Amino acid sequence: MFRTLLQVVLLRDRSRVFDDFRHRRVLGAAVLLYGLVIAIGVSSDYVTREDPDGWWPALFAIVAGSTALTLRSTLVAWRLATAGLVAMRLLVKSEPSILGSWQWWWYVPVLLAVAAVHRSRVVLLVALITSGVVFALGPPGEALSTTGFLLPVLLLGYAVGARGRAEQRFHSEQDQKAALLERARIAREMHDVVAHHMSLVVVRCETAPYRIPDLPEAGRREFAELGAAARAAITDMQQLLGVLRAEDQRPDRAPQPGLADIASLAAGASVTDAEVPEAVGLTAYRIVQEALTNAGRHAPGSTTSVAVELVGSDLHVVVRNTAGGPSRGGGGGHGLRGMRERVAVHGGSLTAGPTGDGGFEVRAVVPVGRG
Repeated sequence: MFRTLLQVVLLRDRSRVFDDFRHRRVLGAAVLLYGLVIAIGVSSDYVTREDPDGWWPALFAIVAGSTALTLRSTLVAWRLATAGLVAMRLLVKSEPSILGSWQWWWYVPVLLAVAAVHRSRVVLLVALITSGVVFALGPPGEALSTTGFLLPVLLLGYAVGARGRAEQRFHSEQDQKAALLERARIAREMHDVVAHHMSLVVVRCETAPYRIPDLPEAGRREFAELGAAARAAITDMQQLLGVLRAEDQRPDRAPQPGLADIASLAAGASVTDAEVPEAVGLTAYRIVQEALTNAGRHAPGSTTSVAVELVGSDLHVVVRNTAGGPSRGGGGGHGLRGMRERVAVHGGSLTAGPTGDGGFEVRAVVPVGRG
């Protein structure tokens, strides 16, 4: 259990170990149960060794409280545990050792939690104060051996925590890189959609003198200037696209897919025949494509269903799969991140999560008016 505790990655608040841990409720309950058992053992041992003098509830509260506090603030837990260590040394006259048998099972895990969560300066300060308290509680020989055990414990906890922080930084950088790559891909695809609209502007501007009878000379010059500006914009976008394209990537000359192409991805897909902007249709296609890819990777053999419908001014895209075989792994979660990036372009929202029957559902809402 405490090995798992040490491996928890430090997230937003370093003093709150389990804030973003997926199984924090189960692990939290296990920590509380552990603290309760140790607290009962410490208080029972005290009553057995010493004449009942009414102090055992205080010892029970210190042990249980400091263990429980590791779930919220490890430094507060360590302060309470260290104060409890001094109190036990004063109360338990029959214990010859600085740390009795129960205290090893109580104090050491608190130290591990502190070392795993905090950075070097805090851990060093905790080590110095802990060593000073230990030397103040017992003879130098025993204090030296006790400190010789506690310091490696702190070092071990810090090493595990530092590794967790390094892994978190690495994954964070990878996530940022994946997000940038996905945004560049979206920009490349959106270029084709925008270029199509700009081409229509050019055509209409250049054909205006032939379509509009008795067009004044000023109007002809105006349309000519607008057409030239539209052509220049297309050229600028093509240059920008060259920057966004990878060195080994060839230009994609095929038209971008849309709603009409979703049926080719999934047999039996229910797709609205309503007219939507090309950018929205492209986004819906990519969401369905990625969701089906994820289903095939993580739930092979599952049954999938696709529904795309226009509800008011929003396009709803729902891809659901049933439970399947064992996951083949891969992906790294970048697929969902890419889908969210695409939906965010239109100011929409995307939710994804498991269903009650063991399957998985991706649901996107894309505003059509902003496409």
